[in-house]
Amino acid sequence: MGRHDFRPLRVHQTATQLLNTERISRTPPWYNVVGSITPAQTLVRTQPLPHQHRKRRPRTKKSSKLFQPQTIYYEEDALRKEFFKDHPWELARPRLVIEDDGKDYQKTDWSCIEQPQKALSGESVVRRQLWLRYNVPGITPAQAYDQARKEFYDLRLQEDVERRVAKEEAMSTGGYFGKSALDIGMELEDQKYERWKTWATREVVDFEQRRAAVYTGDVEGGDTAVDSVPAEYEAAIEEVSDQGQSALGGARVRP
Repeated sequence: MGRHDFRPLRVHQTATQLLNTERISRTPPWYNVVGSITPAQTLVRTQPLPHQHRKRRPRTKKSSKLFQPQTIYYEEDALRKEFFKDHPWELARPRLVIEDDGKDYQKTDWSCIEQPQKALSGESVVRRQLWLRYNVPGITPAQAYDQARKEFYDLRLQEDVERRVAKEEAMSTGGYFGKSALDIGMELEDQKYERWKTWATREVVDFEQRRAAVYTGDVEGGDTAVDSVPAEYEAAIEEVSDQGQSALGGARVRP
């Protein structure tokens, strides 16, 4: 059917067909009346045309959000986000956030990034950058960020040199610092390589036994002797075990 339904206008015609085919046994009480007085109008209600311009009710603020506090925003938040996005490992450095009297901000002068009473951190870059933006005329935010980062990198390099020199001096007088992070990582990588070499050897043996079982007719391959392994396997095992030195970091020194 289309948009309109004309079945109500064919009620008398449908009832006549049902009586002729004896689908219904009794004549409906309204049959003669509807046959003599035919409905003069369409019984289907037409759909009204929708308005082109519908006024929308303004949305009122829910009562649950009326008393929520507004978002507090500081200019330093965007600077911190930018710095720690570029230097995520700075967040892993331990920091001391305890203050003696709560007035440490009065004892700092950010005209220089190095502060005698405050350790160097990402917050130093943020404060130094903010000071440059408000005290150096004509400087752009990008230039202030680059200058603060350069000063930060110089001080970090100086700290690393001082730490390395102090360690060498201590070791020259008998100091012992144990294994470094690089040595521990190399040992773990060597252990992983040895486990892989054992697994690779076992896989090669199983593969060669299954291949030999195809030619000998032994489907299971459990009774195949190791002597039936061809010369390629022996050469592969010799190349893995004999050549080169012990693995350092998973890389074999080629002859």
